[in-house]
Amino acid sequence: LEYDTENISNLHYGLIHVGLPTMVNLVQDRLPNIKDGNKPKNYELCKEGDVAFADASEDTNEVAKAIEFYNLNGRDVICGLHTIHGRDNKDRTVVGFKGYAFSSTAFHNQIRRIAQGTKIYSISTKNFSECYIGIPSKVEQAKIASLLHLIDERIVTQNKIIEDLKKLKSAISERLFNAIKGDVVVLEDIGDVVKGKQINGEFLSESGKYYVMNGGIEPSGFYNDYNVEANTISISEGGNSCGYVQFNACPFWSGGHCYTIQNTTDNVKTEYLYQFLKSKESEIMKLRIGSGLPNIQKKDLAKFKITIPNISEQKVISAFLSSFERKADVEMNFVNLLLEEKQYLLRQMFI
Repeated sequence: LEYDTENISNLHYGLIHVGLPTMVNLVQDRLPNIKDGNKPKNYELCKEGDVAFADASEDTNEVAKAIEFYNLNGRDVICGLHTIHGRDNKDRTVVGFKGYAFSSTAFHNQIRRIAQGTKIYSISTKNFSECYIGIPSKVEQAKIASLLHLIDERIVTQNKIIEDLKKLKSAISERLFNAIKGDVVVLEDIGDVVKGKQINGEFLSESGKYYVMNGGIEPSGFYNDYNVEANTISISEGGNSCGYVQFNACPFWSGGHCYTIQNTTDNVKTEYLYQFLKSKESEIMKLRIGSGLPNIQKKDLAKFKITIPNISEQKVISAFLSSFERKADVEMNFVNLLLEEKQYLLRQMFI
């Protein structure tokens, strides 16, 4: 497969799971093209209004995840391996309705009952004969599809706003810290680099009071105790995201693949240090060694250089940059509300 040629486009199941919206619009969405000489002998071109299902997943909630071709933009598209191509041959539905109907809770409750497998769950065309969806009038279908499509478009817009805010903050941070004047010290001169304590996965839960940071950018679970106080900087020690810098506003458990910066000296504000380290995150990530499971050595992180201006300047810089993060958090909360609204509608509007 390759991108940006005039050859037939191929929809593979991975893009259904991650990368494509429910309503696929090829004016803005991208599909890979089949390279010359690899076109299958027998195939069925997709039409607008056709649906495609991913026939397998490790998660029962993702089996038979569906997309609908809303606008093909004149492109020739076929469904690839591990997809099931569906078409309304009786013209009972409008374009835009089926993708949401097949994403509904009512439909996926049926899929979970009939999905086959242990580690990998799958669905076949034969299984679909056991599933059904309610079909209202075409006028009602059009209203449902329009509402859900508008919500999806707003989610895309919100995500673009958040992405642009992060890019703006990153650009401003880079210029600020490259021009800042002050004492140049190494990290171990202004605080202790402390490695966390490993907790076995069997002791973690899916929810709880204290999250566990252990080498990733997201918590690896929750625990009933904490070993690091609130308002502490953490840096991922190992894994693909080693070097990731995070400010923790709440007490948490620092795991075996997590560093924290503790006991900072009086001449540096924690908020400023976080913003400085965050702006240098790509440089910190370059400290990693190893290939299979890369990690950052404590001695290398401890020697990372920091520029420290006076306290009043630190406060101004950290307050200014934090305002971008607060704005991004507000926009992200709105995205989450839109996602909750969409899930509520998918539960309530289909039978």
